[in-house]
Amino acid sequence: QVQLVESGGGLVQAGGSLRLSCAMSGRTFSSYAMGWFRQVPGLEREFVATISRTGDSTYYADSKKDRFTISRDNDKNTVYLQMNSLKPEDTAVYLCAAAMQWISRVVVAAREYQYWGQGTQVTVSS
Repeated sequence: QVQLVESGGGLVQAGGSLRLSCAMSGRTFSSYAMGWFRQVPGLEREFVATISRTGDSTYYADSKKDRFTISRDNDKNTVYLQMNSLKPEDTAVYLCAAAMQWISRVVVAAREYQYWGQGTQVTVSS
């Protein structure tokens, strides 16, 4: 059984930084592309960033590429999201997701992800 557990969320002032982590267990982490999404109540789940299974490719939502960095450590079965220059509109529950891949590629569409974590709350105060 696959488990994805996010951590690192919290309350931060505008302009601050947070580093989210997502640890996977139950499967071979290096077989999965990983993604970060965020969810605000009443709105659709929003894509944030994705990284290929080997880490050689990344892709970001346009509005995030200058402030967020996705990375992974396949030895630690963990994917990270470094978020800098946070804004109040970044407030959301951040979820990580895993998509089994036979080749190393990024995955943008939420429907392609088989496994999801429970999420970690990020709150940015103005």
